[in-house]
Amino acid sequence: MGLGRRIKCSLCTKALKKIQTLAGDNPDEAAVTAALKKGCRLLGRFLGKQCQKLVSQYQDQISQGLQNGDTPRDICTTMGICKA
Repeated sequence: MGLGRRIKCSLCTKALKKIQTLAGDNPDEAAVTAALKKGCRLLGRFLGKQCQKLVSQYQDQISQGLQNGDTPRDICTTMGICKA
């Protein structure tokens, strides 16, 4: 069951907004890692599973982006999930 690209983009930005909030302002790698683990669980069962896939596939890019202060939309675009 493939998700449409638009849904994936909105899921990505929604998940990263949640993770970004949990990581706090100016997070270090440990804060981002903890937020990645916790953030997906807070999205509910279906979205949480999709979020886990996203995180396991792109953890390095997400972590780097959040530490650089990039917006969730920018991070999702960099990963090729959202269109520029």
